Amino acid sequence: MTEQPFNQSRREFIAASTSLTAGALTGCATPDASLKQGFIDAHVHVWTPDTAAFPLATGYQPSAMQPPSFTAEEFLAMSRPHGVTRTVLIQMSFYRFDNRYMTDAMRRFPGVFAGVGIVDGSAARPQDAMRELAKQGVRGFRINPGSQTVDAWLGSPGMTEMWKCAGDDGLALCPLIGPNALPGIAAMCAKFPRTRVVIDHFARIGVSGEFLAADIAALCALAKFSHVHVKASAFYAFGQKRAPYLDFGPMIRRLRDTFGPQRLMWASDCPFQLRPGHTYPDSIALIRDRLDFLSATDRDWMLRRTAEKVFFA
Repeated sequence: MTEQPFNQSRREFIAASTSLTAGALTGCATPDASLKQGFIDAHVHVWTPDTAAFPLATGYQPSAMQPPSFTAEEFLAMSRPHGVTRTVLIQMSFYRFDNRYMTDAMRRFPGVFAGVGIVDGSAARPQDAMRELAKQGVRGFRINPGSQTVDAWLGSPGMTEMWKCAGDDGLALCPLIGPNALPGIAAMCAKFPRTRVVIDHFARIGVSGEFLAADIAALCALAKFSHVHVKASAFYAFGQKRAPYLDFGPMIRRLRDTFGPQRLMWASDCPFQLRPGHTYPDSIALIRDRLDFLSATDRDWMLRRTAEKVFFA
């Protein structure tokens, strides 16, 4: 991202802040029942410029943080005017396995944030870190192959333990993958049928600019596993990469027909959705307003109930 998205998000933050009461951004002792009436953004990254309290992982410099600041408070001020009352925070790679900024936001805003953490899958017992974070309210864990081949990644002892732990403890695994990894994920789903899986960003289908039929078919093949869910998210990054993102319509319709709306969830992927030419309202509007084949019930599941079931139940 360039400096321009930061300026855009900052402008939205300042404008939105004027419409919020002071109490809306200070957290509260107990979750407000009204939170359950709004939308859920199922994929947001937050970070703070306070690298003394929350240091970056080895290999990351503050210059990598673009925008330089995207705190929980900044996101809330921007998103709440659009009806978003709860959010799933995704641990940011800047912090690697140090999930403290995310869990700190969850503590400060009870009931507002759920968390998807990152643990070291190559550790001897990654399940121990998973269970420790689960005690703090983390409900899922991001996994991705990194520089490994898909077979080496999914065949590692750490992945076996993570898939087993997630199934045993009712946690979700959230693969950040491309379409080439979908057959491997299918094999793991067959091996661990109790493990809840949430595929991030349509498995990055369409990153080349085209929504290839073979890739969509591979994603739809996961529908036979009842615990697999898909995030309809990061519209700025795929297909034509232009608002209002109507080119996503045929793929979303196919996924709705295959998985049912009960296993699809909308997400913005903020702050990256705030790149030049893209806005937060455009992201939510695709599901809320612009796809006329979605019924009111479909929208309710995709904008709230699916993420609620997976991450807030």
